[in-house]
Amino acid sequence: MSHKIVIALGGNALGNNLPEQMIAVKKTAKAIVDLIEEGNEVVIAHGNGPQVGMLQNAMTLLTRSDPEKYIPCPLSVCVAMSQGYIGYDLQNALREELLDRGIKKDCATVLTQVEVDPSDPAFENPTKPIGAFMTKEEAEHLIRERDYQVVEDAGRGYRRVVASPKPVAIVEIDTIRSLVESDHIVVACGGGGIPVFKTDGHHLKGAAAVIDKDFAAERLAEQLEADWLIILTAVEKVAVHFGKPDEEWLSNLTPVKAREYIEAGEFAPGSMLPKVEAAVRFAESGENRTALITLLEKARDGIAGKTGTLIHL
Repeated sequence: MSHKIVIALGGNALGNNLPEQMIAVKKTAKAIVDLIEEGNEVVIAHGNGPQVGMLQNAMTLLTRSDPEKYIPCPLSVCVAMSQGYIGYDLQNALREELLDRGIKKDCATVLTQVEVDPSDPAFENPTKPIGAFMTKEEAEHLIRERDYQVVEDAGRGYRRVVASPKPVAIVEIDTIRSLVESDHIVVACGGGGIPVFKTDGHHLKGAAAVIDKDFAAERLAEQLEADWLIILTAVEKVAVHFGKPDEEWLSNLTPVKAREYIEAGEFAPGSMLPKVEAAVRFAESGENRTALITLLEKARDGIAGKTGTLIHL
């Protein structure tokens, strides 16, 4: 039986730089095409943590080298850039893998804006680190020159932090839906989407923020009325008491039980917590909706109920 599936790719599926990404997407494409070969409709969202930081650093160096010629590049524009070049590699890897298997399907990347609420509390308390580590002197310079918010990170240096608001709506959802209905494989909501909010008239203004890709993928899955949300990560299953003698790997969770574990602080913020929260939201969003958290190479087995953590009503 075929399903409509939204996949959220983690950073481990894309590598940390351009050469790594070229290698990583080939492995990623094989696992995704395994699902397509079984007749499933697939839409792909992805993270962009290392990539957007790399772009921000490059733009910063240009600005420092010639401030009269180069102006600071807004974070929303860097997210858009990362969507373009990650999507370029992904869709080409998918096309190659599909043709190697004799499957004729088109793949398209949609430059995706995601609306956020300017009154979201996240804007009052930025916590999402982006970019490379800096010295104290470099951090102080950015605080003075650009009013950046910076935090010290576990003795490794200083990093800029930005808001991570929740997604409200996907601006290009009708375009994405039309492509899916015409049998295209779609790459969308890259890096959580370009965060925008409504201003006067019909203008959408970019926000200095990064949307968590798992929450963006969940919103995308809801709006597309998908059957499955697959959140791919670096472990085969979700665990409680992680790293302790009584560590327990979970195969099935109800949203109620998952919320109990969340309230007990079982999942690390910025790591497994947003994945579980996004999975719970999707499972609760409608009938016969299932979220799966697992490894990239285990996605097909996870849908078959053989592995991974399934969250459903």
